[in-house]
Amino acid sequence: MSATGSEIRDQLLKGVLPWWLENGVDRENGGVFTCFSNAGRLLSNEKYTWSQGRWAWLCSRIAFDSGDGTIAENPQLWAALSIETARFIQEHAILDGSVTAYRTSAEGQALPSGPQGEIAVSVLADLFAGLGLAGAARLPEAAGRERDEWLQSAHALLAHAEERIEARKAPSEPYPVRAGFKDAAGLMLLLNVGAQLHLACGSVESAETAGAALSQLLGDGSSEGMWKADTWWEYRPDSSDDLDTLLARHRTPGHLLEMLWMVMEAAEIVPGLAPRIPDWLPDLAIRALEAGWDDQHGGIFRYVDSTGDEPRGRLFGNDPYETLVTQTWDTKLWWVQVEALYATRLLAERFGRPDLLDWHERIWSYTLGTFPDPSGQEWLQIRDREGKPLDKVVALPVKDPFHIARSLLLTTELETRRTHT
Repeated sequence: MSATGSEIRDQLLKGVLPWWLENGVDRENGGVFTCFSNAGRLLSNEKYTWSQGRWAWLCSRIAFDSGDGTIAENPQLWAALSIETARFIQEHAILDGSVTAYRTSAEGQALPSGPQGEIAVSVLADLFAGLGLAGAARLPEAAGRERDEWLQSAHALLAHAEERIEARKAPSEPYPVRAGFKDAAGLMLLLNVGAQLHLACGSVESAETAGAALSQLLGDGSSEGMWKADTWWEYRPDSSDDLDTLLARHRTPGHLLEMLWMVMEAAEIVPGLAPRIPDWLPDLAIRALEAGWDDQHGGIFRYVDSTGDEPRGRLFGNDPYETLVTQTWDTKLWWVQVEALYATRLLAERFGRPDLLDWHERIWSYTLGTFPDPSGQEWLQIRDREGKPLDKVVALPVKDPFHIARSLLLTTELETRRTHT
């Protein structure tokens, strides 16, 4: 394993996972606490279903990688954490109608989150719950009855999410989508959750959902996709009259890079997808990296204009997503850097692109020098443009247990496979 690979493994096993085991795990009710300040102080024991689903999937993946020797962790411990979290989701988060509570109490009581007291306000939370259930269902330790129940719930959540996303009727807190625009985030999760559910059970339905999402990202003979060889949409306008808006012009480099590796992963899991992967995907990754990289301070911006500059364009006004873009575009966020880290490494290997491997090294150098907590425990995940800690909510009011560990884990898997072949 390269020096960078060893550093990545050490960050995962010595800094990130121990912190969450010590501070995040709810040993009484199952699941994970995530409402910490950027510096790691617990502010609330409420549980966001978004995070619970991601934790259940992550723990499952750690259990598998521990069992096959990829990492030196206790597979039984991580399998138990995944299963306990899946039980919490199934019992407390899933509501009638194949939707989920956006957040619950520590014990699992659903809490109102919408302006009129609505409980289910995010198709993204629904899909993450499905992801977690699919991950837990893969485990050999999952009991037959529970496994069947989790798979049934995951399929129902995925199908209902796909139906509402296609009809443009899906609420998507904390990233609301304005009428007249199609967003990429929902398609990304349909692809990812569809692929992971297919990995768990091989169902036709999950494969079809993943394939349909890929078609909408890449486009097909009947419709324009979200991606082209030289550009991409985060929010694609239905009307050319809105091409001048901030919503249409802005780009999210980290999101695109995350989606690109998910496409490559889905192609390995779902039959029939691999031949549909275009050879220009690495060039699109380079476009995102060049547009998003901060030449002055290093790191990748959260949002940029399609030209690579500060986001600009006509505003609708009173739009919370516009406010999010304009006020946080130059923050340096944990998830953006680590998703780029894994995407560049994977695409470099799959397409034989040394230029992407150079980007991988550059991103890791910046990330390692910026985000890890100086005390050696986990990361200070939210930074300003100069890389200084920023105690500010930028999506959910949580400290994320998912992106860092997932990226470090998947990169370690890739490095391990490479050294063993």
